[in-house]
Amino acid sequence: MNIRLEKPQDWREVENLTREAFWNVYRPGCLEHYVLHCFRGDPDFIPELDFVMEEDGRIIGHVMFSKAEIVLDDDSRFPSWTFGPISIDPAYKRKGYGLQLLKYALEKAREMGVGLLCMEGNIDFYKLAGFDLASKMKIHYHSEPREAAVPYFLAQELIPGYWGKREGTYCPPKGYFVADADPSGFEAYDAGFPVKEKTLQPGQLPQFCQSCGMPLTRNEDCGTNADGRINFDYCQFCYAGGKFLQDVTMEGMIDHCAQFVDEVNKHMPKPMTQEEYKQMMRGFFPMLKRWRQ
Repeated sequence: MNIRLEKPQDWREVENLTREAFWNVYRPGCLEHYVLHCFRGDPDFIPELDFVMEEDGRIIGHVMFSKAEIVLDDDSRFPSWTFGPISIDPAYKRKGYGLQLLKYALEKAREMGVGLLCMEGNIDFYKLAGFDLASKMKIHYHSEPREAAVPYFLAQELIPGYWGKREGTYCPPKGYFVADADPSGFEAYDAGFPVKEKTLQPGQLPQFCQSCGMPLTRNEDCGTNADGRINFDYCQFCYAGGKFLQDVTMEGMIDHCAQFVDEVNKHMPKPMTQEEYKQMMRGFFPMLKRWRQ
């Protein structure tokens, strides 16, 4: 087994590895290979922390690091870092290779002066490399309530005392959202890889209609593209045959969804009035793809 820096001639092989490693894991299909493809040209990318793992001359793992930042409570910016995607060939998963690659990379990051890492992941795995809930360090996640102990948002000080007793909100690098920012570019890029079936599966991140916010838990919940294929971004009530079924503004969609507040309240710890539900949606809907500015 050998760990070394990635080379340009590795790029396509590593991107295919990343696609295989993440396919249908967190969402139907995956975006991580496109993030990696675009991120190598991003100013936040750290080429000195871009590693591949080889077994018998074959690349079986990869991890990359990026600069990030935390917005402190006084609105100043505090430097931090993140990493990912970290990918292991599916044939080598659950054999300790991922942890070995990560620990190697963390030590190299520490030697470079990386003081604090924040990332999204499964704590059952990443605690083995020293990560814990970021909320314990008073680091909040940008898209969750400030008081929440977000179970997938983790952090670790690589240099003791680097973070100190500060408090702030972590914002992932913009480069991680490139597939959402350029969906046509992503689709064209992904078309260059072998066709694989996308599907909703248990254990994935919660999926929501990017028009009305309806939870998507089965393939049957989803809309369809013009060619009849499933569209995993939108529900069957908002999107069919490659087009939206309602010509409506965001506020109009909020008014429509507010009719169903009684059904929503069946799953809420505290019932909401229709106006409270509208206010909640006004905070949530601008993050949905259809309404994002």
